[in-house]
Amino acid sequence: MKYEWIDKYCMSKAGVEKDFKIEWDAIRYLVGRKMFAMQGEDKDKKTIITLKCEPSFGQFLREQYQHIVAGYYMNKQHWNSVYLDGDVPDDILKQMIDMSYQLVLNSLSKKIQKKIIVSQYS
Repeated sequence: MKYEWIDKYCMSKAGVEKDFKIEWDAIRYLVGRKMFAMQGEDKDKKTIITLKCEPSFGQFLREQYQHIVAGYYMNKQHWNSVYLDGDVPDDILKQMIDMSYQLVLNSLSKKIQKKIIVSQYS
């Protein structure tokens, strides 16, 4: 796989947990028990990572990169899938991971956000 750094990068973020969803055959990255990234395969067994994005930014990325598509089995407005055999630059994929993490973190209650952020520094 071209993007060997994905797991380490996702896990380096504050409060992240990882699990394996058997029925989806996918690895999920969660913050505050909410998924911000999912790595698995599409129906053709091509490896993908699915990430949450601001809708307008996600649309922009899909127009720029053929290997970024509307979220596979997800809300097509808010989620995008990146084919990991494609040519999306590392910095763009990292930006997408960062945005997804931040969007999900910001959706959590202030109490949970504070707990996650404080745990990062302890």
